[in-house]
Amino acid sequence: MDDGDDIYMRSWTGTIIGPHNSVHEGRIYQLKLFCDKDYPEKPPSVRFHSRINMTCVNHETGVVEPKKFGVLANWQREYTMEDILVQLKKEMASPHNRKLVQPPEGTFF
Repeated sequence: MDDGDDIYMRSWTGTIIGPHNSVHEGRIYQLKLFCDKDYPEKPPSVRFHSRINMTCVNHETGVVEPKKFGVLANWQREYTMEDILVQLKKEMASPHNRKLVQPPEGTFF
């Protein structure tokens, strides 16, 4: 959780360690997940804090675009924030993302 005083537990920080055999290997990515009042009926908003080049991430803002990321596009109430992080890591290792040139490590949106 981002804020221990947030009694609604809406704002979270996530971390993904880049998958092996990809340009992301060994990198540590930080993300922000925000659950509005409609969660878990509707998915949280997800934004990378660490700069990353992926087909489902807006290159200007770091926002994971729901229409381009299956877990958010096909959200089900049973999904968790962990499911989002696991699927993002799998997306990093997918053929269309695993070799994309990445911004310098340690840069942020």
